[in-house]
Amino acid sequence: MTETAGETVQRVLENMLGIPFTEGNRVDVLRNGNEIFPAMLEAIGAAQSRIELLTFIYWTGDIAQRFARALADRARAGVDVKVILDAVGASEMSEALLQMLRDAGVDVQWFRPVTRWNPWQIDNRTHRKVLVVDGLVGFTGGVGIAEEWEGDARNEHEWRDTHFRIIGPAVQGLQGAFYGNWAETGQRLYQAPENLPAHHEAVGEARIQVLRTTASTGWSDIATLVELLIGLSRQRLRVSTAYFVPDEHTIGNLKEAVARGVEVDVIMPGAHTDQRVSQLAGEAEFLSLLKGGVRLWKYQPTMLHTKVMTIDATVACVGSANFNQRSMRKDDEIAAVILDAAVVRTLDRHFEADLQRSEPIGLEAWRQRGRLQRLLEAVVTPLKGQT
Repeated sequence: MTETAGETVQRVLENMLGIPFTEGNRVDVLRNGNEIFPAMLEAIGAAQSRIELLTFIYWTGDIAQRFARALADRARAGVDVKVILDAVGASEMSEALLQMLRDAGVDVQWFRPVTRWNPWQIDNRTHRKVLVVDGLVGFTGGVGIAEEWEGDARNEHEWRDTHFRIIGPAVQGLQGAFYGNWAETGQRLYQAPENLPAHHEAVGEARIQVLRTTASTGWSDIATLVELLIGLSRQRLRVSTAYFVPDEHTIGNLKEAVARGVEVDVIMPGAHTDQRVSQLAGEAEFLSLLKGGVRLWKYQPTMLHTKVMTIDATVACVGSANFNQRSMRKDDEIAAVILDAAVVRTLDRHFEADLQRSEPIGLEAWRQRGRLQRLLEAVVTPLKGQT
């Protein structure tokens, strides 16, 4: 019997990565803060036994206070609330909010605190974004807890992002990502059987493979996954990413995909970016990509922070990882590969809407870019591995 495209993807990824897909999941696509934050806060407010929150970014603003109050309220109600904050990414968090959480009984841990005794850890962070409630509903994607993500990407003050609510057995993969980082903070791992959720019942049609990678200085499962997905593409490959800094190997894979007839489109931030050095590092590779037929787009209204790939209207790859060398090689990340036609259609529809708000980068126009731009690209090229 001939395999479907989804069956081929599942077979290849399971064989090459050694991680099985789970079946019977439900996935809700949440676009921008006005959909993302209410869903997360509703789940927190409904928690009966436990909450696990892991985030790279926890900054300031009304939403930061609302999350802290919601977590503190559930802790005071007897819910076991655990929070992991990356010591670099969440360094701007208010001390008053931290004290509120701790006073309420929230167990707050810092991932890899920056000290003079372990400076080598500063460069390797946990970039994962995970929220799990009662072991039954989970969230992952690109959003951080900060005012920058509030709203609906209407202007430069409201970032564009996508997050995912997952219900079903794949939630265990998200939970595993949390406890992998929890263990490194030196905390107790064992959970009494009576405190663990019952067997997950099938609640949807999505098949999901959850990967988590740990900070390193070389290759990772995320890098392997990206290479496999590019190689599996046959008609259309769409990438939406906050930071686009592919290495030579990945550039070659993208150009080979175009050569075999794949339409490859990449959307990234335009004028509104929070990491200009990273943007310049990616721009240094534009000429090669454009000559190879890869279509590049810059999102105009605000900072684009999404981390989504779709392939052939069949599969989506979502999570915390960007299309850059830091995500592929340096930081702890989480990725979910989703086989669900309805979810992929939604993400492709969102991609097409984002294209309408983006400007294409033309080959001839890029060839004629100014001397200052070329100079800046050359200056940051040695830093590509850090971006």
